[in-house]
Amino acid sequence: MKFRPALLATCLLITVAHADHGNLADFNELTGRWYGVAKTKVLNESIDVRWAPDDSAVFYQLETADGKHAMKLNPATGKADAATDKDPVPEARPEERRGNRRRDRPGPRGSWKSPDARWEVSLRNGELILRDTKENSERSLAKADAAGAFAGEPLWAPDSSRFAMWKEKDVEERVVHYIESSPKDQLQPKHFTNSYPKPGDVIDTRAPWVFFTGKDEPIAADPKLIENPFECDNLAWRGDSKRLTFEFTERGFGKHNVIEIDSATRQQRVLVREESDTFVFVSGNSFRRDLNDGEEILWMSERDGWKHLYLLDGRDGSTKRQLTKGEWIVREVVNVDEENREVLLKISGCYKDQDPYYIHYARVSIDTGKLIPLTQANGTHDRFERSPGGKYYTCRWSRVNKSPVTELRSWADGKLIATLAEADDSKLRATGWPLAEPFASKDRDGKFDIYGVVCLPPDFDPAKKYPVIEHIYAGPQDSFVPKAWNPWMIPKHEVAVHGFIVVQIDGKGTANRCAEFHHFCYKNLKDAGFPDRIAWLKEAAKKWPQMDLDRVGIFGGSAGGQNALGALLFHGDFYKAAAADCGCHDNRMDKIWWNEQWMDWPVGPEYADNSNVTHAKNLKGALLLTVGEVDTNVDPSSTYQVINALIAADKDFEFLPMTGKNHGSGEERYGQRRRVDFFRAHLGGPR
Repeated sequence: MKFRPALLATCLLITVAHADHGNLADFNELTGRWYGVAKTKVLNESIDVRWAPDDSAVFYQLETADGKHAMKLNPATGKADAATDKDPVPEARPEERRGNRRRDRPGPRGSWKSPDARWEVSLRNGELILRDTKENSERSLAKADAAGAFAGEPLWAPDSSRFAMWKEKDVEERVVHYIESSPKDQLQPKHFTNSYPKPGDVIDTRAPWVFFTGKDEPIAADPKLIENPFECDNLAWRGDSKRLTFEFTERGFGKHNVIEIDSATRQQRVLVREESDTFVFVSGNSFRRDLNDGEEILWMSERDGWKHLYLLDGRDGSTKRQLTKGEWIVREVVNVDEENREVLLKISGCYKDQDPYYIHYARVSIDTGKLIPLTQANGTHDRFERSPGGKYYTCRWSRVNKSPVTELRSWADGKLIATLAEADDSKLRATGWPLAEPFASKDRDGKFDIYGVVCLPPDFDPAKKYPVIEHIYAGPQDSFVPKAWNPWMIPKHEVAVHGFIVVQIDGKGTANRCAEFHHFCYKNLKDAGFPDRIAWLKEAAKKWPQMDLDRVGIFGGSAGGQNALGALLFHGDFYKAAAADCGCHDNRMDKIWWNEQWMDWPVGPEYADNSNVTHAKNLKGALLLTVGEVDTNVDPSSTYQVINALIAADKDFEFLPMTGKNHGSGEERYGQRRRVDFFRAHLGGPR
């Protein structure tokens, strides 16, 4: 048999690839070397700001080539001078003061004894007992039954006349079984279990009851107001000791309501109603703050299609005032100043000529809804810190390719007083290190702008063509493309430095845009914004023609692992290789709260249709699966069931089980090295 030269070369390449074992040291050396370059010292990236207690001066240090210089600035004039030994530099304030953020806590904390110390509640063998310490007597208020048992601590009304208590119905929760094959402290494997409810499972539930110290009969929450509960929480009494409120989240997240029980009239109602035909994004996206003993309620909502802050009438839940409005969103309520009736906010999308994901700060009046922008620079903002007297604040902004700038501004109107420091990245730029570059193009329909970043390899040769690797995470709970200054982006640069162009993109279905953009994910996780991503890559290749779109790979972990495999199942004509780590490949196999939030409840046919297991037979391209054998975040069986389906469909793939490892083990150095080797073998290098 005669070998053709091309075939011989291919065979030699395969032989080398399979024989090149144990090169982790080389991988670490090259990665570490470039990491050192990317971390070249940048002067004034971050400065420590300290204030005189009366706001008369701000102290900070500037870094220059010849060392650090202490500075003192008068905020009234904006003039800065060198600080002297006579200037007393204040101690740094505790980190928790940054941004004046305070955690909101729902209502007063309950205790076993009543506020007036006369009454005492106890639980004995499932029986709820009330003791009158004045009369030295006690009586049974309730007992456990088939509907549940009372648990936790009572929440007393301020006047000690009554209290609220949770009645909980516990069920036997699903457990996931694990075998740790190679424990460090013994030869034989270990077995353990992990409580792990999954979509569709019967779950623990609870509902509040009101009990009286007098002879009134207890009041149970109206089951019609809390049908199909996922959670009831945040019990709080009003000051009149009559009205009790709590929050109810429906299974499937179609409702997030505030329920009120008037224990004097024994009437119950939905006080605040937040409902959606798709989902209400409750976890991490909602906000409630009761003002003036519940006369008013600050409430976050997407009811007009954008995430905004509303002032509600606490008497009936009606809207008194929409505090923020427009085609932009509130990202976070940072602080509520009840005395001055204003709210400090993180917002984004407020400047039409900027990336809509950039974080900005603003304050809004509760009484008028007047919004005062506190930042304007074309970048994303962080390290917001207000002066002790409240007249001024400092804030830092940056972009992925613009080193940080720290500013001093006026709280009254947001005007710039002085630029305290502008980072000097000249040494880094002199190394030739390629900073990530932002890029935007239209989505599949030409309606929304899609944003991403491009990371070029450090030895980039514009005359060559490079394989393109997408780092994907399309979980709907957030947006994921970096916006702030960060010369070394984990894990993108761990791949890029080995001869790849690496990108990251936020497609439709991810958060922090309008509801239309975000809710596209509803019962549709398999879409993962792929048509938007592909359109973006095609446009990016026009700017960077070195991108070889005939050699596109993709990698991700967790929901990103589900997405990475989905690329080959649903778009295998475009993506040629995928590395999927610890993927939640079937949403019926993963944790209940994350999946029911997007896929709804009861479990319908959409769950199977979105499953990678269902579509495993459609695999195209090269696949590397990795999973930690003791992953307590995503059931490892989710990966093994994909493997089972691939075997049944006679599909070839690579599998790397990570012994003794938990979630995200594919990002450990060995997993990273194997991933790079995998992409080299199937996509090649620069040509």
